Amino acid sequence: MSHVGEGGAGGIERLLRWRPRPGGYRTWVWWLPLLLLSVDLVVDLALFHSHEPLSFLLVGAPPLAAATRSPRHTAGITVVCLGLEIWMASLRPGHFAEPHHVAMYIATALIGIASVALSRQRVRAEASLVHARSVAEAMQMTLLRPFPERLGPVRAAGFYEAGERGTLVGGDLYELCETPFGVRVVLGDVRGKGLNAVQTVAAVLGSFRVSAHEWTDLSRLAERLELSIARNAGAPAGDDELFVTALILEFPPGGDSVRIVDRGHPSPLLLTPHGTQRLRTAPGLPLGLGELGLGSVEVTTHPLQTGEVILLYTDGVSEARNAGGEFYPVLDRLTAHFGDGHRALDPEALVSFIRADTDEWSTGGKDDRAVIALTLT
Repeated sequence: MSHVGEGGAGGIERLLRWRPRPGGYRTWVWWLPLLLLSVDLVVDLALFHSHEPLSFLLVGAPPLAAATRSPRHTAGITVVCLGLEIWMASLRPGHFAEPHHVAMYIATALIGIASVALSRQRVRAEASLVHARSVAEAMQMTLLRPFPERLGPVRAAGFYEAGERGTLVGGDLYELCETPFGVRVVLGDVRGKGLNAVQTVAAVLGSFRVSAHEWTDLSRLAERLELSIARNAGAPAGDDELFVTALILEFPPGGDSVRIVDRGHPSPLLLTPHGTQRLRTAPGLPLGLGELGLGSVEVTTHPLQTGEVILLYTDGVSEARNAGGEFYPVLDRLTAHFGDGHRALDPEALVSFIRADTDEWSTGGKDDRAVIALTLT
């Protein structure tokens, strides 16, 4: 997931104040008006003895300038074009005041005025778009915070990518926080996409950031997250199956274990120097469907030694398809890469491998992807 390099409120404020500088982008389109002026002038001088000047080409320069340049620059190019047209015509006796030349002067001036107006409108539209996107990005960065490198005895690494192009937040969610009950982590995947999914993500994360510090039992914490969906997210129109698959983990203070509540999500993987295995969980119904169940979900506890890494991921990783339509085999790929014992089981290295390997594996459109690697230090 991409984040603005400047962190905190100051970075967000600077992001909101930022505006594009008119004419600040030197793409090939930016140079077209100057190229047209140069070509027209060179060709006209080369064909100086021709009966008619080639100044009619200059009429196209102001509209080209309006596409990338500021209103002031567009007006300047219009004035230059008029000057060149008059100069080229005056070099040929009797041409300066001919009706078709006068008509060309007037047409260039009118086109220039229209081009200045178009340039002004383009600059305003760009500034409005940048501001709107900056506000949206600031809100999304507040919703999904950067992955912390360390929380208490837990070292973490991860990445997040929204599947929908041009957005920072999709239907996946994550959060890590240090609480009186230890380090707690949630990773989830909302059914669906778009604004409804983002609304649900906001409801679950907001509840987790408060409830994780208040509820001792992980099962009860999961129930609070489920309640937040019913109260704050709600079911979108025509959708009676809104739910969130989620894993909730707890690393007790001073302990050497991890506790897991599985609400219908792919269970975590445990990477050790002796191999990779899937941790046993007691899967319950996804968040949002708890009313169909028969009580609290079991909390499973697993011993965890220093150097062992737990990997959490969403189905954007496991359901990535290759050219043959095969799903990405997470367990097999990790075993093949880290199973020889020659590579350190480092959270950052593990996350980097998953990201690069799934990118190489996948040939189709991408879904939301979230990966977290955790280890005790």
